[in-house]
Formats: sequence, structure tokens, C-alpha cells
Amino acid sequence: MHGRLAHVQGYAQAVRAAARHTDLLICPPFTLIDRFATALAGSGIAIGGQDCHPAPEGAHTGDVSAPMLAEAGASYVILGHSERRYSHGETNARVAGKAEAAMFAGLTPIVCVGETEAQRDAGEAEHVVRQQLMHSLPEGFAGVIAYEPVWAIGTGRTPTEADVAAMHAAIRAVLAEKLGEPGKALKILYGGSVKPDNAASLLALPEVDGALVGGASLKAEDLLAIADAAPRG
Repeated sequence: MHGRLAHVQGYAQAVRAAARHTDLLICPPFTLIDRFATALAGSGIAIGGQDCHPAPEGAHTGDVSAPMLAEAGASYVILGHSERRYSHGETNARVAGKAEAAMFAGLTPIVCVGETEAQRDAGEAEHVVRQQLMHSLPEGFAGVIAYEPVWAIGTGRTPTEADVAAMHAAIRAVLAEKLGEPGKALKILYGGSVKPDNAASLLALPEVDGALVGGASLKAEDLLAIADAAPRG
């Protein structure tokens, strides 16, 4: 819940002007999706929403549907983010319903999974993430997975590279088990206090196909520095 209309043009100009060797996706608040889509038209930079409702329309005051996002210019949508799972009580089934709705509307869902600090300390991290994957992805899921250790979001703390690599390997194994061959090709993003100074080492890890950037994305120069840290090729 950051960003106002006055921020759009400067941010868009900064990311548009920089030649990138990696894919970029901007997921602004609902109120700015149309403005960003217009400002970045033709740039190759994708636009996404931060959530959607499972229903295409109806008496759901305050919610936004997947078709509405698509109409505003979005092609992706983030679903099951930890701040919605733990602050809004979203269940795996709810996330799966949203992902199905997103795909039906032509959006690519980015489904987030991750454990709390208590779950990791109890040795339940991989089990928790496995359950989220098994029950948050609808049949025929075609999207992106983002692993976000909840305890590392916005805290400045980052799991060790070994921790990240182990969890991404575990996620890949579950995707292959649940989805078969398509699961071996889905992108897995890492999201947990990704910053310009740690991006290169995190993005170089096996099975880390990109980053879901939170606070560091509020400054265009920081987002671009993270993009520059991605391995080429």
C-alpha cells in the first residue's frame, strides 16, 4: 500500500529508460494499474495486481476481480502473499480459487508460499510449504511460485544461501510431483528482504529464477540494481 499518482511518471520513466537483460514486472496498488500500464506501454515491462477475488463479479464490496485487473492492463497477479495469508486469514483453498480465477481471466498467477519463524524453528518449514503448494495450486496450474520466508519480509533478515537453495529444491520437487513435467519448468522466485547488496548471491542459487521484491522496489534505482544483479543468459 505504497505509491500515489504523483509517483507514476518518474518511476515509469526510470525503469523504461534502463535497458534490461531480464524480465521486469511492476505490481502497483489497484488505483495505479491503469496509469502504469499506460506509462509503460510498449516497454516490455509487465504490469500486475496485488490480489484478486475468486469470483468474476458480484456483491463483494471492496474486492477486485481478475477480469477487472486484466481490463485495467494487468497480465499478472500476486496471490497468497504472506500479508494476506496471515493478516487476512486466507486459506490455501481460497488462494487456489483465486489462482483459478486469474488463469480463467488470462492472467498469470504468482502464488506465494512460505513459513513463519515459529514454523521454521519447529522444523516444519518444508512441511508447511509443501502443504501450501499441494493445496494452493488448482488443477492445471500455469503460473509462477514465489517463496517468501515470512520472518524475513521487511525485517532485514535473510535466510542463509543454503536455506534458500534447500527450500527452492524442495519446492521444485513438490511442483514436479503435483504437476508432472510442467512443474519442472515453472519459475520459482525468492522473496525475503531482497536488496541490491544481496541480490547477486541469491539470484545465482540453483532453482532461484528471479525475485519478488518488496520494500526495495519502492525506489526505481534499487529495483533496477536488483535486476542488474541477475545472471545473464
